[in-house]
Amino acid sequence: SKPVMWSVVERTALAEAEVEYQDYQSDTVWVKFPITGFTPGVGAVGTEDATPNELQSLLDGACVVIWTTTPWTMPGNRAICYSRRVGYGLYEVTGAENDFGPQPGEKLIFADTLAPECFEKAKLTYKRLADVSADMLGRIVCAHPLRGKGYDFVVPLLEGDHVTDDAGTGFVHTAPGHGREDFEAWMDYKRDLEARGIDTTIPYTVGPDGRFTSDAPGFEGEQVITDKGDKGKANEAVIKALIEANNLFARGRLKHTYPHSWRSKKPVIFIFRNTPQWFIAMDQDFEATDGVTGTLRDRALKAISDTRFVPGAGQTRLNAMIAQRPDWVISRQRAWGVPITVFVNSKSGEVIPNAGFNGSDELMGRIVEAFTAEGADAWFVDGARERLLDGLVTDPGEWEKVDDILDVWFESGSTHAFVLEEREDMKWPADVYLEGTDQHRGWFHSSLLESCGTRGRAPYDAVITHGFTMDEEGRKMSKSLGNTVVPQEIVKQYGADILRCWVATTDYADDQRIGPEIVKSNVDAYRKLRNTMRWMLGNLAHHKPEEDVAFADMPELERYVLHRLAELDKLVQDSYRAFDFKRISQALFNFAGIELSAFYFDVRKDALYCDPISSLRRRACLTVLDHVFDCLCTWLAPLLPFTMEEAWLSRHPSQDGSVHMQPFHSADGEWKNDELAAKWRRVRAVRRVVTGALEIERAAKTIGSSLEAAPKVYVADANLWASVQSVDMADICITSDLELIANEGPAEAFRLEDVDGVSVVFARAEGRKCARSWKITNDIGADPEYPDITARDAKAMRERAEAGLPV
Repeated sequence: SKPVMWSVVERTALAEAEVEYQDYQSDTVWVKFPITGFTPGVGAVGTEDATPNELQSLLDGACVVIWTTTPWTMPGNRAICYSRRVGYGLYEVTGAENDFGPQPGEKLIFADTLAPECFEKAKLTYKRLADVSADMLGRIVCAHPLRGKGYDFVVPLLEGDHVTDDAGTGFVHTAPGHGREDFEAWMDYKRDLEARGIDTTIPYTVGPDGRFTSDAPGFEGEQVITDKGDKGKANEAVIKALIEANNLFARGRLKHTYPHSWRSKKPVIFIFRNTPQWFIAMDQDFEATDGVTGTLRDRALKAISDTRFVPGAGQTRLNAMIAQRPDWVISRQRAWGVPITVFVNSKSGEVIPNAGFNGSDELMGRIVEAFTAEGADAWFVDGARERLLDGLVTDPGEWEKVDDILDVWFESGSTHAFVLEEREDMKWPADVYLEGTDQHRGWFHSSLLESCGTRGRAPYDAVITHGFTMDEEGRKMSKSLGNTVVPQEIVKQYGADILRCWVATTDYADDQRIGPEIVKSNVDAYRKLRNTMRWMLGNLAHHKPEEDVAFADMPELERYVLHRLAELDKLVQDSYRAFDFKRISQALFNFAGIELSAFYFDVRKDALYCDPISSLRRRACLTVLDHVFDCLCTWLAPLLPFTMEEAWLSRHPSQDGSVHMQPFHSADGEWKNDELAAKWRRVRAVRRVVTGALEIERAAKTIGSSLEAAPKVYVADANLWASVQSVDMADICITSDLELIANEGPAEAFRLEDVDGVSVVFARAEGRKCARSWKITNDIGADPEYPDITARDAKAMRERAEAGLPV
């Protein structure tokens, strides 16, 4: 037995998945626990820094003060927890505004960071007397604040990892029947407490009807929660008793989130139910279906080591949970659910069906048949016991039908059997289980235990966990804050791929933030990518495969772009295998926006728009665009399925249908050329200096377009000079002309700090402006039939006319 979240309204225990948190106003109390003695104590660790007599002298008459939002749990108090990470002090009251409550001369122990707030709440002045170390605290024994009213037992101080000085007093009132951490702390110290003669029985202070039991002397029958889910009078009764005992330091109210039943929408309470439960043993040997004998814990730990976790910290987390967890309580006392279909002999305790019971197969067959025909309710109908056991046992009346139901986590942990094993289009085990980080304690956990118990291994090959979704400021979303984001609204306004874009660009291993501005940034990034795809589609509209240029015949720039595709091909495939979608999206969005749109497309627009259609440069560029388009489409299809499907079918309307039926478009092995890539990194560095110089002239309105320039570029660095000599830098820098000079530039030349050895002096282009390409050159009108354009453009016009294309 252990504390459970209990709905008084529904008379049922609730799992975490059945609880939602809503705003709730709680009564709060600061309660004094008088110090009555000292002992070596289970909480004391390290060197004892004071003798019992010295402690007696220092702390004589002092109280430890706790704070709680559930005054009704005080009858269940059995200990106080403190933390070795918190600094504590002994304080004396020096003045009081009221003649009730704490008075001058009283000595109290608080966490130092919280003492000022506590004294202010009680309208007291104070002074600090001394440090109180963790070793001292571990040796303190207190009286219950309601001593003399049926609570005449000692209250020890226990060290607890869950204690902080974020709020309250730095001490945690510990009622093992009313909270998981309280229960765990109490059970951790159970043996030590018993060795000290302390009764470790957990009191059953509140019943399933929400009323105090006889284990809460003086409060029997008072309601914590009414049948309708409203507050009862228990809090006020307890507070009144604390005032009468002169152990109420202060009181208040707090509005906070509190667990409510997701069905009744009413508050739930933590209570201890002293009823028999069904467990799955973690440390008993058994033989699984694989024929191997071992404990469930050992099997589960081995399965964890054999499973891939993304991120890897999940493996450590789940391993620690399995290594330390107790036996699995799988029974629940509720009026609905999947029943635990067993019978227990009221005299011998035998449970059937079991391996030694001759009628087990027949009994299981009857249960399955009944459930198939009537559902799980067949177990709960009148006469079910007699109907199922007839002829299998001498007297069905000797057997008790268990009406407990299974923990819902056992149900969810069993889903792999039905989802994967029963369907022809699926396989077992699953490639991946994907859920939030909280599911290390939930679905991942229960699935692992159930599968290791029935099949000897985990039901998954890999586990991927993600964080929680927060608002733009990193706050949890709640209706009260008005910061919720509804996915359907994003889909309705922007389309599903915007939402997928956001998911793909976040680090799902951490908590993800979302809000209007974050969505807007994803919309902008998506639109840029979409424009990149649209631009390629427009240029590839009339391109035919027979016009492709062989890799060896391509200009260097095209071969450089294909090299980048080869690098990205490896990155994309490695990242998909690693489930690293952020790396993929960042790499491809940057490639599309920075390397393609802002560089390659910008440079090659002149060739695509103005070169003759027979031009090698133009055809090579279209060949590269064809490869780039197919790569981006297939690589991004898993992330942006609707957009890439639309783009793919626009380009390949008759090729094997959907992009999602295509393999990734892979790079050719010969495309990889690290030496060429290094050269073009140097070329692009020089280009950045030229672009920076022209931006200054553009800002000063000296020029309106880079084509009005013919800059002088001084290159003093030998490696850079070797790289740019063989490149048409005017073409790369989108200027009408450009002069390269192997020397240091003049002092007034433009430079960039991060590109050594390059400087630029601006000069205007000379000549006439081509009416077609807008380049300023001296060969305008070289072809008499076209007096206002260059010879290159004239040839392009003729070829387009001959091909029946718009000119």
